Amino acid sequence: MEQIKTAILISTKNRCDDLLFTLNATKHLFNENVSCVVYDDGSTDGTFEQIKTNFPEVILHRNEVSKGYIFCRNKMLNETTADFAISLDDDAQILNENPIQIITDYFSNTPSCGVIATRIFWGKDKPENSSTAEIAQKVKSYVGCGHIWRMNAWRDIPNYAEWFGFYGEENFASLQLFKKKWEVHYVPELLVQHRVDLKNRTQTNQDFTFRYRRSLRADWYNYFLFFPLSKIPRKLAYSIWMQCKSKIFKGNFKVVSPLFRAIFDLIFAIPKLISNRNGLTSEEYSNYLKLNEAKIYWKPEK
Repeated sequence: MEQIKTAILISTKNRCDDLLFTLNATKHLFNENVSCVVYDDGSTDGTFEQIKTNFPEVILHRNEVSKGYIFCRNKMLNETTADFAISLDDDAQILNENPIQIITDYFSNTPSCGVIATRIFWGKDKPENSSTAEIAQKVKSYVGCGHIWRMNAWRDIPNYAEWFGFYGEENFASLQLFKKKWEVHYVPELLVQHRVDLKNRTQTNQDFTFRYRRSLRADWYNYFLFFPLSKIPRKLAYSIWMQCKSKIFKGNFKVVSPLFRAIFDLIFAIPKLISNRNGLTSEEYSNYLKLNEAKIYWKPEK
């Protein structure tokens, strides 16, 4: 019987220390059936040399000039010959002792599942209590820092849209999967630690502006790409109104600039939105709304 093969795919740029930590925490999984691919997107901090020297078993690619996170993810997914692909951020690690068996068993027992969304803990230190009462369930989408592809499902849909520019590509892929009758399943048995301090992450105004603008426009892009045409004006108007009501009218004026920039981004993206549209039927849209929301942040029980 042919062995099922799994690939661990990591895209990175100028975060050598984070990546070395992740690889050290993950290397016990590497064997003849579990490969690891790292794509260095034009780092200038010695990442390529460090990985080449310290982890010769890692398959290493590099862009001399940065081509973007989504470009790297598309290339790794399109080139792997594995049956399943674990997508990790360079600052994320799987905390399970034997995740490969869990992944293999779940995909084998759930043929409709195209992507496994993991339970994700956001924090610099490991959670003291990792137990959970959550159960596996179908969800609308998944989080980029820790998920697993059934490669047959990936090959059944278009690539991540690079023009999204980081943010919203997971929702884009999830809706493409939905159109093809594939499902995204949240499997809390699989636990990933994303070593990020959320409080400090958005303290700088530049970082907040970047993330706020990208997240808004990504949602709007997906409205225009997938939602029934009759639903789009109301959804768009409601989204803009809620930004005004919940933030601007309460004195949070730092959202004004990224909000208007996101609106201009949407206008300029109209040709791409039209050419790439893959709209849901009314019935599909109704069924999609019934799915549980993506599970993004998990907090341990006290």
